[in-house]
Amino acid sequence: MKRFSFSAVTGFTTNTLILAVTAFLLAFSNGSMVRRVLEIYPLSTANAPAVLSLVLTVGGVTVLMLGLLCFKGSTKPVLITLLLLSSLAAYFMDNYGVIISDDMLRNVAHTNTAEALDLFSLKLMVYIGLLGIAPAAAVARVPVQWRGWRKESVARLKLLGITLALVIGTVLLFGSFYASFLREHKELRQRANPVYFMSSAMKFARQSFESTSNRPMVVVGADAVIPPTDLTRELVILVVGETARADHFSLNGYERDTNPRLRQLNVFSASNFQACGTSTAVSVPCMFMLDGETKSTLEINKQENLLDVLQRSGVNVLWRDNNSDSKGVASRVQYEDFRSPKINPVCDTECRDEGMLAGLQQYIDLHPRGDILIVLHQMGNHGPAYYKRYPPAFEKFKPACKESDLSRCSREEIVNAYDNAILYTDHFLAKAIELLKKNDSRFETALFYVSDHGESLGENGIYLHGMPKSIAPEAQLHVPAVMWFGRNFHAVTPSALREKSKMRFSHDNVFHTILGFFEIESETYRPLKDILNEAKPAKKQVYADEGTRTSLP
Repeated sequence: MKRFSFSAVTGFTTNTLILAVTAFLLAFSNGSMVRRVLEIYPLSTANAPAVLSLVLTVGGVTVLMLGLLCFKGSTKPVLITLLLLSSLAAYFMDNYGVIISDDMLRNVAHTNTAEALDLFSLKLMVYIGLLGIAPAAAVARVPVQWRGWRKESVARLKLLGITLALVIGTVLLFGSFYASFLREHKELRQRANPVYFMSSAMKFARQSFESTSNRPMVVVGADAVIPPTDLTRELVILVVGETARADHFSLNGYERDTNPRLRQLNVFSASNFQACGTSTAVSVPCMFMLDGETKSTLEINKQENLLDVLQRSGVNVLWRDNNSDSKGVASRVQYEDFRSPKINPVCDTECRDEGMLAGLQQYIDLHPRGDILIVLHQMGNHGPAYYKRYPPAFEKFKPACKESDLSRCSREEIVNAYDNAILYTDHFLAKAIELLKKNDSRFETALFYVSDHGESLGENGIYLHGMPKSIAPEAQLHVPAVMWFGRNFHAVTPSALREKSKMRFSHDNVFHTILGFFEIESETYRPLKDILNEAKPAKKQVYADEGTRTSLP
């Protein structure tokens, strides 16, 4: 207990302790930011003063934030927590090039134990030990001087005032440098540790609090209906991929044959398809929303999605998951978790995506009425342990990285492991199509595969995903999207589809395309956002534009 006590005579003041911790963080936990800054502003006689001022400005902002959080009894707990979290942030920024944004924190909050263990490494322990535990222990042991509320308050106001003046003065002194820095290099600002992740944490906490409010759920597509003239039944499998990037699909021109089975199945590949986010926690809810790309996190959490509209119109909806979960999308439909050998019959070192196909024929047979949508949420290419994402039989590209710590592998080994996982997805999708073919005589069958986001594989020193969308590399946003249609499906015109193969689509098209698959009529349906629009003949209605309906006789 004495280690946390305050001394009236000896020891550090709280201001001194704040300054000491800030200095430590600047010196040892901001390597990622400093390296990136020096890449853009190499040290020279002209640049050196401005770069030094930037470091001091980051330190000043850190002092201002800590000065508002640390006072008497809160000082040590806040600083200890901050040091431990900063060590984690430093590790992931230094080794994977990621940024700790509110979306990244949301992704972390949804990470399960198995995914977390994939990130474990000796180097991570070293970072936590040297940059987190060691300085935190020093803070815990040092005596802190307490001079009474009046003196401490005056001293704190002086510290904040002087620091604020120095920050403003520095920015004004190097005005042209900061004008360029603030306008053109947002990513550099987001690497300031702990300033950015502290602001991200506050934003995430606010959003989480708002999402738990008692705001009523917004109903979407209340008028959705399958018209009585639609006498055929649809059976659709929607595969939500994980961490696949479009430029590693041979269907899209990749030099390696990563899609040998799909290539033989006459599939349609939309080669210019963009994700609405760079993490599962953002992209999966977004792709099932009406206009999801324009929705805030709060709006997404409090609004019905595509599955609600389908279920209301009479479609039987089943969600099977081999990933962490549905991120709330399937909370009102039938949901089955396939991450356990108790349910998934295809498990070795981990449960395989292929196991989600088990028993689906029985599910189909047990629903003799109504259309059917089956959503299969893959483990796919979830990193960094790509080598775990496929059975040994699919290790075609060698040598493959067999480490979770990607810094211990060459880029060739990382790409090989990643491509092997794509090869297994090709196999999984082909097996799903085989299932659909068996039901061609009874249904209009179709498969739609689209990944939630892409992945960085070391380009420009960036790995994994989760970068803020505004600065995310193309590899994290350009995703594969593949469709297959059974022989009875809506008379889709192959030539019209081929013309669409290079058109730009996004997750915002998923909502309307799936409604089109099921021929559902609703004011929410926008044909111009249906990927198959103009690839199939008009049946009952056409739309002159997205706001006007024109009925045909």
